[in-house]
Amino acid sequence: MPISVLLVALGAFQWGLSGGLASILMEDGWSPQVITVWRVVIGLGCMAAWLVWRWRKGFRQEFNRRLVGWSALAGFGVAGNLVYYFVSISAGSVAVAITLMYTAPVMVYLVAFLTRTERPTWGSALVILATLVGITMMTGVYGNAPVRLTTLALTSGLLSGASYALFIFAFKAAGRHGSTPAALTIAFVAAIVALVPLVDWREAAQVPGSGDFPLFVVFGLMGAGLSFFCYFWGLRGVLPSTAAVTAMVEPATATLFGVLVLNQLLSPTETIGVLIILLAVTWLNIQRQLAARRAASPPSTE
Repeated sequence: MPISVLLVALGAFQWGLSGGLASILMEDGWSPQVITVWRVVIGLGCMAAWLVWRWRKGFRQEFNRRLVGWSALAGFGVAGNLVYYFVSISAGSVAVAITLMYTAPVMVYLVAFLTRTERPTWGSALVILATLVGITMMTGVYGNAPVRLTTLALTSGLLSGASYALFIFAFKAAGRHGSTPAALTIAFVAAIVALVPLVDWREAAQVPGSGDFPLFVVFGLMGAGLSFFCYFWGLRGVLPSTAAVTAMVEPATATLFGVLVLNQLLSPTETIGVLIILLAVTWLNIQRQLAARRAASPPSTE
């Protein structure tokens, strides 16, 4: 297996574990907002170190207005994604929260249809339908089945996905105007600014002196530091479609962590719903990347 694929998989694996670690921290009494801000702060430290390393290697960053603007928007997406994700975990489970977050590509497609920037196809319509079926099976809102998923967990999970979509869109735009570490540094600073009114800073200040501080450090490194380094370095050497499939390591890891470590068992119906959503989103990612490659390829002269 190419080293680039391994790096992408390692980054996604760390993101999956970070969801499980966040669940442990919340069980210890820490709020989702405090967990989020510490993840971002540690990630910011890692990105700053990355920038310093690049400067020593002779790279000079240009923090132009477009880079700052798009990166700041991505930062707001990061803040919303993490806060809603952790709220969804606390109200439901790791597996359900991360699966709902992975509906982000479907949300992007729906927005593209509504704004008429893309034309609907039968394939995309089937993906959206499959996603709705998967969510229905996860929630149990069919027939006389009892509702297993709380409104807060469902709403927070979907908002996490919407924020994730915003982050992806803004970060891709920022990438055209500067380097990855520069864009992520600005994004993390913007995320911290967005979290200022939401965080109990007295609670946040108690983290360094608590027994959970080493877990916070590991959580931050996995969730926003080393994971980004591995993922984006690996992304240089693989096709986007390959990265999209490899990134499915994240929800698989989070689900297994929830089942094996946290005893968050899923019913057979919920398990099928999770698989339907993940397969639909994976297929959508692959098809979009293949379509982009076909559009970028020169027409055959034969």
